[in-house]
Amino acid sequence: MTQKIALLLCMSFLSLACLAEQNPSDNPLEPQPWALGTQNIPKAPVPNSTLPRQAATTVSARLDIKDAEATAIKNNPAISVAWLNALASQQVTREVKSSLWPTSSVDVTGVDAYNNSRISAGGLNNPIIFPRAAVGATVGQLITDFGHTTNLVASARLRAEAEAQNSLATKEQVLLAVDQAFYGALAAQAVLKVAQETVSSRQLLTDQVSALTKSKLKSDLDLSFANVNLAQAKLLQLDAENNEQAAMASLSAILGYPTLQNITLLEDTEPLTAPPTDPDGLIVEAFSKRPEILALEFESQSVEKLHAADRDQYFPTISALAAVGGAPVRDDRLSATYGAVGVNIQIPVFNGFLFNARTQEAELRSQAAKQQILDLRNRISRDVRTSWLNAKTSYERLGVSRQLLDEANRALDLAQTRYNLGLSSIVELSQGQLQQTQAEIGSAQADYEYRLALSVLRYQTSGI
Repeated sequence: MTQKIALLLCMSFLSLACLAEQNPSDNPLEPQPWALGTQNIPKAPVPNSTLPRQAATTVSARLDIKDAEATAIKNNPAISVAWLNALASQQVTREVKSSLWPTSSVDVTGVDAYNNSRISAGGLNNPIIFPRAAVGATVGQLITDFGHTTNLVASARLRAEAEAQNSLATKEQVLLAVDQAFYGALAAQAVLKVAQETVSSRQLLTDQVSALTKSKLKSDLDLSFANVNLAQAKLLQLDAENNEQAAMASLSAILGYPTLQNITLLEDTEPLTAPPTDPDGLIVEAFSKRPEILALEFESQSVEKLHAADRDQYFPTISALAAVGGAPVRDDRLSATYGAVGVNIQIPVFNGFLFNARTQEAELRSQAAKQQILDLRNRISRDVRTSWLNAKTSYERLGVSRQLLDEANRALDLAQTRYNLGLSSIVELSQGQLQQTQAEIGSAQADYEYRLALSVLRYQTSGI
C-alpha cells in the first residue's frame, strides 16, 4: 500500500512540475500591465547592466537646448527611477485586484495510517484518518464584500495615477535643471570670452605704456596702473575659466554622465519675446496643468476610496468554495471520487474597534490631503507670480544692459583718446576699462538670464 501511494505521488509531482514550467503570461485571463492606464506615465529608458559602462565614456557632441533636454530624458537616472516607481505602483493595483479573481489550487495527498485511528490530542476536532492517495482541485471565488475590495482597487488605481503625475513632475524638474545648467554654461562661456578679450586689450595697453615709459614719455606710475589692470584682468580670466568648467560639470551631470563631457553648446536661436502681461491667466493654467496638483488630487481621491473601503469592512463577506477530486488508492470505506460546493458568509462582530480606527484614520487623512491641495495651490500661485516678475524684470534688463554697454564703449573710447593725447591720467582710462568690462559681462549674462527666466515661468505654469 505504501509503495503504491509513493508511486502515485511521484507521478503527480512530475505533472505539476511540467505545468509550473509553462509561461504564466500565457494565461489569457491574467490582466496585462499595459492594460492598466500606463499611457499616463512618461516614457523613459529602463536601466540595464550596460548603462554604467556606457555612461563612463566621454562623448563629443554639439548640443542646443532641445538636444540637451532630449539627452537628459534619455540618460538621467532620476527620470528612470520615477518612471519605474510609477510602474511599480500599477502592479499594486493588480495585486489588490487579484482578490476579485477566482483562486484555485491542486492538492496531491498521500496518507498512511493505523486502521480505525483518530487524531485525539489538540482542540475540538473529530478527524478520521484513512490510508489513501488522492488528487483534487479547489476553487474559491469572492461573491461580494459589499464594495470593500472594489474601493480598494479604485484607491490603488488612483494612487498609481498619482505616481504617474509624480513621475511627470520629476521629468519637468530635470528639464528645468537642464535649462538652468545649459544657460548657466553659456553665460559662463560668454564671461570667459569677455575675460580673454579683456586680458588681450589690457596686455596691449601695458605693452604700449611700457614702451612709452622706456622712452620717458610716460611715468612709472602709468606703467604700475597698467600692470595692476592687467593683473586684475588675469584674475578675472582665472575665475571665469573655473566657473566655466564648473558649469560644464554641472551640465554633464544633469545630462546623466558621471564625467566631464566634451560638449559644444549651440546658441539658442529662438527669438526673444516679451513675457505675458497678466500673471492671473498663468496661475489659472498652472492650477489645471501642474502635475504636482494633479498628483495630490489623485492622492486625495485615493484616500477617499480607502475611507469607503474601510467603512465597508463592517458588512459581511460572501464567498463560494468548490472542491472536486478522486482517490484511486483508498480505503474501501471511502468513495472513489468526491465533490462539494459551498457558500460562506463571514459577518464581523467585534475586533477591538479595529475597523472604527481605520475608518477614522482614513477620514482624517482625506481631510489632510484636501488641505495639502489648498496649501500647494497657494504656493504655486506665489511661485508663478514671482517667476513672472523675474521674467518681466529680466526682459527690461536686456535693453538697459545693451544701453549701458554702448555708453561704456563710448566712454572707454573717449578715455583712450584723452589718454593718448595726454589730456587725462591713466586712472581715468582704468576706470573706463573697468566699467566697460562690467558692462560687457552684464550684457552677456542678461540674454541668458532672460531665457532662463522664461524657462522657469514655463515650468511654473505648464511644464517645459
